[in-house]
Amino acid sequence: MKALVLAGGVGSRLRPLTYCLPKQLIPVAGRPVLEHCLADIRALGVTEVGIVVGEHAAQIEAAIGDGSRLGLRVTYLHQDRPAGLAHCVLIAADFLAGEDFVMYLGDNILVGDVAAVADEFRARRPAARLLVAKVSRPDCYGVVELGPDDTVLSVVEKAENPPSDLAIVGVYFFTAAIVGAAGRIVPSARGELEITDAIARLIEDGEAVVASRFTGIWKDTGTVEDLLECNRLLLADLPPAVRGDVDVESDLRGPVVVEAGATVIRSTIQAPALIRAGSVVRDSTIGPSVAVSENCVVTDADVADSILMAGTEIRGPVRLTGSLVGRGSEVDCSGIGADRSTLPAHRLLVGDSSRLQLNSPANPDGRVLTAAELGEHLDWGRVNGCVVVNDEC
Repeated sequence: MKALVLAGGVGSRLRPLTYCLPKQLIPVAGRPVLEHCLADIRALGVTEVGIVVGEHAAQIEAAIGDGSRLGLRVTYLHQDRPAGLAHCVLIAADFLAGEDFVMYLGDNILVGDVAAVADEFRARRPAARLLVAKVSRPDCYGVVELGPDDTVLSVVEKAENPPSDLAIVGVYFFTAAIVGAAGRIVPSARGELEITDAIARLIEDGEAVVASRFTGIWKDTGTVEDLLECNRLLLADLPPAVRGDVDVESDLRGPVVVEAGATVIRSTIQAPALIRAGSVVRDSTIGPSVAVSENCVVTDADVADSILMAGTEIRGPVRLTGSLVGRGSEVDCSGIGADRSTLPAHRLLVGDSSRLQLNSPANPDGRVLTAAELGEHLDWGRVNGCVVVNDEC
């Protein structure tokens, strides 16, 4: 069995961060989302992987390489524009070469047992075996109608009146029959070749399409909230390890990870938390549920429930919560001149190579601040090329 991983999405809900970085490479618990997907695939015993890439192809190829570091052999398949999941199947036809395959959405994270589903698919080989899970808003998903023995009777994409509350999870098992079905559908109203239409064609053709109920945790990491929830879950599963330099004035509370080459000075680290190599945490409180990526500097800051990406620098006094700060960005609050314990918490979404200089204890309600709103509290700043000075952009 081969694997087809879809990593061509643009991540519009995560802008400005995804103007520079594909959402599949956003780090969660210290590893890019895409690496979590590939590790799951390797755990299924699959080693031949085709990755569909789009406009951020160069970054993904640089990060994953030929896959050997992950025990995989990776082939890259280029898609000129987002044209639907079934279109990805068609452009992968030569790579798949008629073999069974698992299709994995490269921005999804699953915590739970998928291996048993893979084994069942291998044993029985229906044309399609879908993972499904109950959701509260089935109108936002592709959903299935099930008959006896979990046979799929119908599939509908984002229906106004969905036939059930069972959404299709972003992992599919297919035989080569899906390639022929995808070649016999037409674009949907949004101009894409929908995988649900191809699955519906399999059902019309009398092919066996069945479902397995997924009872673990499934997240499409398309929003800040979902990314942070995945970060919480996966950080909690990391085995504790303290290999970096932690001084005697620091306090490590619970099972935390401080990698070799990281430095913690006069600080409190509250589990679950990860401090990656090359980072320096000084006079700060980190955690719970914080991943500090490599080569960050955090000074005089309280940071909770956040992801700081590589090369981030935070200069307090400041409190951050529910934040995602892009690579090489700076948040400078050194001009506030207050005890950080008296300050309200900021919640920020900051793109790569951005610089924010806060001069007042802003945002008492903890909302995500837009560039224009940040302008009210900035001496100056640059957010992905947008200069903010005195509330003008």
